[in-house]
Amino acid sequence: MTVTRLGVVIPPTGPWSEQRGWFRWAEDVGYDAAYTYDHLTHPTAPGLWLSHGVATLTAAASATERIEVGTLVASATLHTPVELARAAMTVQDVAGGRLVLGLGAGSPLCAEADRGERPTPRAMADRFADLVVGYRAVLAGETAWQGEHTSYAGLETLPRPSGAADPFLLLAGHGPRALRLVVEHGDGWNTYGGPGSTTLEGEDFWTLVSEQAARVDGLLAASGRDPGSLRRSLLLGFGRVQPTTSASAYVAAAERAGDLGFDELVVYGPGSTAGMGSDPAVHAQALARLR
Repeated sequence: MTVTRLGVVIPPTGPWSEQRGWFRWAEDVGYDAAYTYDHLTHPTAPGLWLSHGVATLTAAASATERIEVGTLVASATLHTPVELARAAMTVQDVAGGRLVLGLGAGSPLCAEADRGERPTPRAMADRFADLVVGYRAVLAGETAWQGEHTSYAGLETLPRPSGAADPFLLLAGHGPRALRLVVEHGDGWNTYGGPGSTTLEGEDFWTLVSEQAARVDGLLAASGRDPGSLRRSLLLGFGRVQPTTSASAYVAAAERAGDLGFDELVVYGPGSTAGMGSDPAVHAQALARLR
């Protein structure tokens, strides 16, 4: 069994003139989705310039025609419900309905860079939960909403352009609370294994991911939700498991992910930083075999 969708991360490093070429390459080579991420600073990009994730996707939507564009992920440390809904629906409008809004708790480093705060993991989880529920409330047309730690009021404008569908909401999660949020509110689930996965080799990594998938299965069963209604996405390449070293490694990873019930495999593109780059030919050969 193998995955049915293939995605690639184009990091928001370097000028748009370079990034545009990679988004067009992703579409031409046959990827289903091209993602960027939403950080203000990141340890994998020291000394590099990071473009704004949502602004980059707006440009990517205009530079492509077929491929889905998305955040993997937008950081809850940087957004509020109304602002996120406005940003997402703007990209969705420009893209003609091709946005995948990947959303995660984010990094304390970005909160520190944004406003001089270093939130605790619990505070980040609280903000993430409020953002997801509040974002859904905005798109549902609620003019006021009160969460546990976040609220909005006096919203007099429409939630979306006329006729526009909501973006696909892909929630990243690894721990029990985040996975419950995924099952309750997400259209899809993404994992890279979580912080402890980045040093794991081979079978240890796949065992961890398998355990996460089993927890999602259990939560779906307990909630009564149809398992087929939740798309599952696995991001590889951030840790020791590097699927783009060869076409054979790529295909093997796609098959392994499919066997664990994942619908989508996401890898890092050739222009990636922090040693995650790869040969474009590997991607082309692997996609040709997997299609």
